[in-house]
Amino acid sequence: MGLHLPGRQDHPPRRVRRLALRRSGLRAGHVVKVGVVPVNTGGYLAPGFLGRFSRLLEELGYESVWTFEHVIIPDDYDSVYPYNPKGKLTVSGSDRFVDPLIALSWAAATTERLRLGTGVNILTQVNPLYLAKQASSIDHLSGGRLMLGLGVGWLKEEFDALGVPFEDRGARADEYIDAMRAAWTGETVELRGRFVDWHGWKMQPTPAQQASGPDGGGRPGVPVVVGGTSAAAIRRVVARGDGWYVIHRDLEHFAELMGKLRAECERQGRDPASLELTAYWNHGREGLDGARAYEDAGVSRLLVNAHALRMGDPETAVRRFADEVLSKL
Repeated sequence: MGLHLPGRQDHPPRRVRRLALRRSGLRAGHVVKVGVVPVNTGGYLAPGFLGRFSRLLEELGYESVWTFEHVIIPDDYDSVYPYNPKGKLTVSGSDRFVDPLIALSWAAATTERLRLGTGVNILTQVNPLYLAKQASSIDHLSGGRLMLGLGVGWLKEEFDALGVPFEDRGARADEYIDAMRAAWTGETVELRGRFVDWHGWKMQPTPAQQASGPDGGGRPGVPVVVGGTSAAAIRRVVARGDGWYVIHRDLEHFAELMGKLRAECERQGRDPASLELTAYWNHGREGLDGARAYEDAGVSRLLVNAHALRMGDPETAVRRFADEVLSKL
């Protein structure tokens, strides 16, 4: 199936776009950015391809590339994947996928402007100090292009394989994010919490960027893009995030989630406009009108899957999408 062209009746009608915007209560009038996800699996891993593909995206005007993380996927698991009605991932342990930050390092080395995002890294499976160092290193070497998407994880069997507790991962994620932000400042760290006991050292180099964080402070830091759509995840977005990584069903579902975000922002006293909204757009074939509907609804960034566009191989797909959609936004 090719890309739907503007004007087709299967695009979200204007009344749906207005309804989504009204329900979201968020800003409009900005220009949505477009990235590609995921680039650390399948055919992207052919020698030399990821670098060539990343350069092509930069030339075509795409804003970013994104990866996903699983260390392993068990042959069989009882855990329920929350973003698929069947409760299972669409990939298996037999599929090839490389470490997300290593893939982004490769993309960074072959480009100059393309931003780099993780969608998402599973924060609670790793040592936060080690991840903070990796993120700071990539951001420093890339000249400030990393966006660190973080989630708490859902696949208990993967945690078991890593020897990491599955319980209390929400509380650990909250403390880990705060601790990583402290490490990124480059100042002497003194933290004693429930899960982190750090004191008497500095991390160098600091990230090239200054991430605002929830308090708007301009300290060195990698932007933290919190993933998840549960009530706890939305609280975490507002309390600790620079942005939100949103997986959703359709525009109406997105508008519903935005309403929940706005309510939580009001409860915590945060301006919703201070959050950058990154939406995984599984309906990229909706074309220009579909993209504009999300733009109207306040989305900062749309992520498309080149394979899901069904427009040929990834290089052909992103060229066609750039011509038919990206160039007109």
